[in-house]
Amino acid sequence: MSLTHDAAPSPSAGRRFRAYTTKHLDELTARAGLGEADRLAVRAVATVLPFRVNSYVVDELIDWDAAPDDPIYRLVFPQADMLPETDVARMADLIRRDASRQEVNTAANEIRGRLNPHPAGQMELNVPTTGDKDPLEGMQHKYQETVLFFPKQGQTCHAYCTYCFRWAQFVGEPDLKFASGEIDHLVEYLHNHPEVTSVLFTGGDPMIMGDSVLRRYIEPLLAVETLESIRIGTKALGYWPQRFTTDPDADDTLRLFEEVVASGKNLAFMAHFSHPNEMAPALVQDAVRRIRDTGAVIRTQAPLIRTINDDSATWASMWRSHVRYGMVPYYMFVERDTGPQDYFAVPLAEAYEIFRVAFAGVSGLARTVRGPSMSATPGKVCIDGITEVAGEKVFVCHFIQARDPELVGKPFFARYDDKAAWLSDLQPALGATRFPHEQAPREDAALVGAARA
Repeated sequence: MSLTHDAAPSPSAGRRFRAYTTKHLDELTARAGLGEADRLAVRAVATVLPFRVNSYVVDELIDWDAAPDDPIYRLVFPQADMLPETDVARMADLIRRDASRQEVNTAANEIRGRLNPHPAGQMELNVPTTGDKDPLEGMQHKYQETVLFFPKQGQTCHAYCTYCFRWAQFVGEPDLKFASGEIDHLVEYLHNHPEVTSVLFTGGDPMIMGDSVLRRYIEPLLAVETLESIRIGTKALGYWPQRFTTDPDADDTLRLFEEVVASGKNLAFMAHFSHPNEMAPALVQDAVRRIRDTGAVIRTQAPLIRTINDDSATWASMWRSHVRYGMVPYYMFVERDTGPQDYFAVPLAEAYEIFRVAFAGVSGLARTVRGPSMSATPGKVCIDGITEVAGEKVFVCHFIQARDPELVGKPFFARYDDKAAWLSDLQPALGATRFPHEQAPREDAALVGAARA
């Protein structure tokens, strides 16, 4: 691998990282042209949902002449109407009268509790246990082949996405947070569960960690023979590409990537790109090239987000740019049933049409992408089409992944509903009274679940 990079640096390429938080929010939203009342409403939303952005996003990605309608601005800045009007008014009143931190937190936590902070059974169904049935902190094991690990030092991000389904990681409430610093527990778990072939480091963003910390988590996994792939879920390419180009430990991090590949394991870099504008800076393209030069494979994914990327042309452009720079389009997700879902969600019928038109407008190399996919409690449900069967209009669906492996790949049908935005909104079609995942669990599926304990 060559650790040199020839692309012309952007103005912020060599700058040190600078984060902006809620204390900077009023100043930044004023720059976007918001009046006093709207700025207060945005601050009210930010007492409930997390806000963080950095100098690269502010200086390089946001078109301030187009703000507050610029898609990257909407991607990182809270919107006044993301929460119910009564909740916004309540929090705004607390800010206006300079209420105590305890009073603000109490009100914010009450609102958060109504926002389904841990969807899809993450707390109840996904956390594995030791032989003594004690929960293993900072780990999730939903699908038999894959374990998610939340490294303690990686549970923040270079900037927060307004749509993020992991928003509960960032609000400072320990009971809502997944995190672990015990890599030995993960290694032991993998040795005891040879069915696990892939580990996904997630957060937060694992790439917020420096090389020395990241190495402490990754190196022990290289000796686990049953492990085939290591995945890193990250938004760093979009929000801080300097992490792979000019940061002091950029070269050391890339050498670690090389070591993973040299060990015989696949290193899958799961890059979150939500809009084509995130790919525009030459610095990003340089970072992509350097990562690919290590032998890592970059796969790209994002949810479909109303007001940000809810049109086919945006997705087709994004997928084409990813292919152009050697990345593999992987997923279009449906906005999850958590946080301000009602604000960002696109109905499934509309989501399918956006996906279909975008899919039809790209070459076969970009048609590796799957979607629109819902990461729901029973598994990843893909909307394959809308058609008519025996005189009934239906959604054609299948499980890309499932808690019960027997469900994977098998088609099923749901009644067409132009307002449905999530699996729980759908009803069985063609005379069925239950979906396949609602049947009584099979004995061997129950045994799989027990084996994870």
